[in-house]
Amino acid sequence: MTLGSALSSALSGLAANTRAVDVLSGNLANALTEGFAPREITLAATRDSRGVQVTGVVRQVDQGLLSDRRLADSARAASEVQAGFARAVENAVGTPDAPNSLTGRLAAFEVALETAANRPEDTNRLAAVLSAAQGLTTGINDAAADIARLRTAADRDIATAVQALNAGLKDVAALNAQITKGQSRGHDITALEDQRQRAIDALSLIVPLRQLPRGDTSVALVTTGGGMLLDGRAVSLTFEPAPLVTPHMTYEGGHLSGIAIDGTEVTIAADRGPLQGGRLGALFDIRDRAAVEANAKLDALARDLVERFQEPGLDATRAPNAPGFLTDAGTAFAAENEPGIANRIAVTRLVDPAQGGALFRIRDGLGAPLAGPPGSGALLGALSRALTQSSSLPSGLLGGGTRSVADHAATLISSLSLERVATEERQSFATGQAAEFRAQELATGVDSDAELQRLLLVEQAFGANARMIQTIDDMLDTLLRI
Repeated sequence: MTLGSALSSALSGLAANTRAVDVLSGNLANALTEGFAPREITLAATRDSRGVQVTGVVRQVDQGLLSDRRLADSARAASEVQAGFARAVENAVGTPDAPNSLTGRLAAFEVALETAANRPEDTNRLAAVLSAAQGLTTGINDAAADIARLRTAADRDIATAVQALNAGLKDVAALNAQITKGQSRGHDITALEDQRQRAIDALSLIVPLRQLPRGDTSVALVTTGGGMLLDGRAVSLTFEPAPLVTPHMTYEGGHLSGIAIDGTEVTIAADRGPLQGGRLGALFDIRDRAAVEANAKLDALARDLVERFQEPGLDATRAPNAPGFLTDAGTAFAAENEPGIANRIAVTRLVDPAQGGALFRIRDGLGAPLAGPPGSGALLGALSRALTQSSSLPSGLLGGGTRSVADHAATLISSLSLERVATEERQSFATGQAAEFRAQELATGVDSDAELQRLLLVEQAFGANARMIQTIDDMLDTLLRI
């Protein structure tokens, strides 16, 4: 080996060691950086085998673990949305221990009727009946309004998620192009690959994705439901949110928007279709199932209340087909109008002095033109018994069987509590699973001890190459002195 070739080999070694130090120090500096993958330098002999050259810097990523972690993150995001909705619905109706809960308001109404029946001549007790009835109907109205707001918010959040998905897919497509171009020019593309991984991580929270490698260092993205979202170019998703979602509005009825991929409508559901799962699937499940079912349960209870006071023979003074003590927005209730009755249930204005009515009609009958005997409490007793009589709900969402109003309300609250507990259990499992995959991923990340050991080896190699250069320099000096 000539001195020139030896010097060339030593210089190539110094250059490779310098690059290795850059990579190792970068690994240590980014040990806690989210989405950073450890780098490893790859070396090869030069063409004449008399030196070493850097052939590239490779990211060390376990693609299988990364895919599993993304799916777990997607399931966690979905469970968080569903659990949050279940808690909000339960709070809207109220738990039995809360004074303003549905059962609390119903109990106050029952007590007010019983108390007034014992002293029907007491105007204050009649006023208490009116106040308790209005409190009950207002509570049902407010709970229904809260559910409607949650459903409207879910529809609005779907639009936000679709916008984020479109923007994220465009970002990944742009990064694909930059990575491919950088690779062809021999540039270090690892930072761009980190950025692409973080972008795909964010998209996987919206809808569960799988990453497919392509031969030019780009990637394709396909959902677990089989929808191709990115392969060369990003698809375009469209969705039209509704300004307000009311109980009668459904996707099946054409009142609410679905999602179209490149102009083609796709199936939407939490458990089927190309966009199933993830936060997007959970939002569709809330809008099209969970909120609809919660509203239907509340409607069934409201309908039962109205029909109990609308029974023929309960109030002899009430005209045929006239509304009872509780009304459908002031009119008699018809079975075909059940959807949304929880939003419309109200106390008849005939007993409300603020609306031109009179309190004595609570005692003497809705059709009474004048006050009757003040000591007659027969109608008050009948109204009280109407609440405690067993009847079955026309809707099957709260189960079969005949119950009093209080038992129907308890069944409603129990069903909502069970749904909340079930969603929280799913959230706990999904959160634990996602945390475990995250921990495994971190374990395969930057190992500070191993990186420091490599630095020591690089230092030794650097010293050896420097010593060779020094030796060559000494030999050249000796030759020049001869």
